[in-house]
Amino acid sequence: MEPFRRRTYTLKTLWQDFRATMSRRAAIRQAMRGGRVPEIFRERLMLVVTEVNGCRYCRTFHNREALKAGLSQDELHAFSQGLIPEDAPEEQHAALLYARYWAENDARPDPEATRQLVGRYGQETAEDILTVLGMIRMGNLLGNTWDYLLYRLSFGRLGLLESEAGDSV
Repeated sequence: MEPFRRRTYTLKTLWQDFRATMSRRAAIRQAMRGGRVPEIFRERLMLVVTEVNGCRYCRTFHNREALKAGLSQDELHAFSQGLIPEDAPEEQHAALLYARYWAENDARPDPEATRQLVGRYGQETAEDILTVLGMIRMGNLLGNTWDYLLYRLSFGRLGLLESEAGDSV
């Protein structure tokens, strides 16, 4: 069995996500710069999704950005273990749990879960949260696709995470 198991892009899904991103530029600007989802909250959401998808590039970048935004080392450690940190603000827990569920289901959550997210945070904030999740997923899949290309071109010598490299023995 091939040890590379992370989600990657196909040409079709890359094109679909690219087109969706280009058509939603204003919503992306709002979500990334507006006040409904503050920077520290965005970083928490991105860390949750990145941990599920396993992108090493996004993990490194967003760990650094999360520290700049004010996350503690304890929170970062919890995220790296796939946990929702106990010291994350209570009002963010529902969104963080949703983000993990969303990522685990490859951005196709049960519509009822999304309705609950909207009910908890309101339509506009929920849309911003979903936009943040979509942006980090795109980054994760691009990073993982790059690793998969490295893996294939190097005949399995490059592109694996430590946890995957142990599986190839």
